[in-house]
Amino acid sequence: MTTQTPSKPAREPGPFTQAVTRFGQGLIDIVSTLGGIITMGLDVFRWSVRRPFRLVNLFAQLDFVGVGSIFIVSLTGTFTGMVFALQTSTAFQLFDAESLVGPTVALTLTRELAAVFSALMVTMRAGSAMCTELGTMRVTEQVDALETMAVNPVQYLLVPRVLAGLFMVPALTMLFNTMGMGGAYVVAVGGLGISPGTFLSRTQQWLAPEDIFQGLLKGAVFGLAVSLICCFKGFNASGGAKGVGQATTEAMVASALSIFILDFILGVLFF
Repeated sequence: MTTQTPSKPAREPGPFTQAVTRFGQGLIDIVSTLGGIITMGLDVFRWSVRRPFRLVNLFAQLDFVGVGSIFIVSLTGTFTGMVFALQTSTAFQLFDAESLVGPTVALTLTRELAAVFSALMVTMRAGSAMCTELGTMRVTEQVDALETMAVNPVQYLLVPRVLAGLFMVPALTMLFNTMGMGGAYVVAVGGLGISPGTFLSRTQQWLAPEDIFQGLLKGAVFGLAVSLICCFKGFNASGGAKGVGQATTEAMVASALSIFILDFILGVLFF
């Protein structure tokens, strides 16, 4: 008669091993998501130059992303310019350099704040709607229905949304610049007593077309990144209503982080 030796229980991984595992899994997820976004971007570019050109869908998304965001971008730009002019004038008063309020606000808006804030407003308003709409279509099998009708979902659903983000965020960035400088002018001239001629002449002296171009290029990059991320998360959502909500949350966080990361990278390249 043979006796069986009891098997030893499996040893649970230690805290260090669990931490390394979680870090590795998170890194794999990030690389996988980034690869999926790049692949989707290439598909969008490929289908954007192929017939049929769905101009009705494109103009509908241009209206939704751009025209629909005019109010929130204008309001944000006005108060951003007003607050920034107020704070910079307080600092410049210590050095008797109030004449530099105009160019300081102009350079900060055109190079950095206008593109970043415009992209964030589009992310919160239009990006979340894109992700939710596409996610709902995915979990309710509407995307599969398009494929059964021989309609490519990338061309029909994604191309108009991505192009709308690419074209309209720079336009909203220019609107932000205009409203921000208007708000700064009201505060500096009307509230702080700075000479209108000094405000305008110093701004013209220091602000160059390259500064405006830098902000517009950033807006285009941010708009492309945000629209791709939101479309990718929504297009690949799963798990019903809960999955759509989770995909939208992930899209908002990833879009905001991508804006700041890309802003730093572009800032280094333009420095």
